[in-house]
Amino acid sequence: MSRQPAGLLAGKVALITGGSRGIGAAIAAAFHREGAKVAICGRKQETLDAVAASIGAGVLACAAHVGRANDLKALVAKVEQELGPIDILVNNAATNVAQGPCLSLDEAAFDKMVEVNLKSTFRLTRSIAPGMCERGRGSILNIASVAGLKPQFESLLYSMTKAALIMMTKSYAQELGPKGVRVNAIAPGLIQTKLSEFFWKDEERRRIFFKDQPIQHVGQPEEIAELAVLLASDRASYVTGEVVVADGGFLLT
Repeated sequence: MSRQPAGLLAGKVALITGGSRGIGAAIAAAFHREGAKVAICGRKQETLDAVAASIGAGVLACAAHVGRANDLKALVAKVEQELGPIDILVNNAATNVAQGPCLSLDEAAFDKMVEVNLKSTFRLTRSIAPGMCERGRGSILNIASVAGLKPQFESLLYSMTKAALIMMTKSYAQELGPKGVRVNAIAPGLIQTKLSEFFWKDEERRRIFFKDQPIQHVGQPEEIAELAVLLASDRASYVTGEVVVADGGFLLT
């Protein structure tokens, strides 16, 4: 009997935030397929349990609010206790609660967007990266957005936080690279998720959005997940500090 290939991520421990749906769930499924020991986090345990069961045996589902420091501390401790030291961190969790004219936004919305979209990445990286550095290996992947490269209309705070996440990626890559830790980002375009349904659910709005885009379909979470597998794996061992755009050519227009 021929042996099945071990997978690109065999033996690796991966933590994926925002893993209960969309891009995060797709990345978790792809990592599991490639042999990683996977932990996913989100706010609702029952939702996470359902996703974990749909992916396969061994996926660890941990309820945690990424905007709360104590939740993240407990999350990391549980993953390391159950699965071992974390080799791959995917900072995917994000929110977009503050769409509207820039002058109508308030400080509460500003604080929430920074807390979830930026500070969670800072806190988790600060918690997990030292262990990666000690072991001389590790991969951190941040899910940014084309909105961080080209401002999204009436979405100041989302665009701002994603632009900052891109610079965080580059800064971490510069400092952690000599210690064996790679840090990259993916900047998706319009992907068919709950977070972006405002843009793809309405047929007319979708038609306008795709008028000049070379690839004329809404991106799927699985298309981002395949990129995540490559960047997290040793096949991308010479890649760090990069922002890989996956937008169907949107930024060309």
